[in-house]
Amino acid sequence: MGAHPWFYAVPYVEDVCAALRALTEREFRAGRYNPAEEFPRFPVDLRHRPGCRHDSIDEAREAAAEDGTRSILDIDKVADRPDFGAVCALDEDESEDLFGSTRPSAKEILASEDLFEQIERGQGVYVIAYEDGKPSQIIFAGYSYD
Repeated sequence: MGAHPWFYAVPYVEDVCAALRALTEREFRAGRYNPAEEFPRFPVDLRHRPGCRHDSIDEAREAAAEDGTRSILDIDKVADRPDFGAVCALDEDESEDLFGSTRPSAKEILASEDLFEQIERGQGVYVIAYEDGKPSQIIFAGYSYD
């Protein structure tokens, strides 16, 4: 069937691992993941809550099988380099190449068509978005497994 892109914007916090955990829990509780919802919608509409249909994130992942959850639930860690089930930061050179800046705005990040070319199936990246020279959001983006 093919991998499906996903992306999320959350308020900036220094602890990216904590932001990832909170986002994953939010999306799980809302039911915005396959198979609770076959094709989650992006950008995320927080009012759209199909409802959680599994007892745990691990159970949801197992039910999704090789398709993956088509969501942030496929990601369980922050890593130093690309890896399956992980998000990693873009380095400064990648950020400069993609956005023309090492401090891109959320709008620049989300408008980038080339961002997803940097990402393999079952993996993701995160980018810190800036507003008025200060970190404002963390953008998580990735692809489902299949």
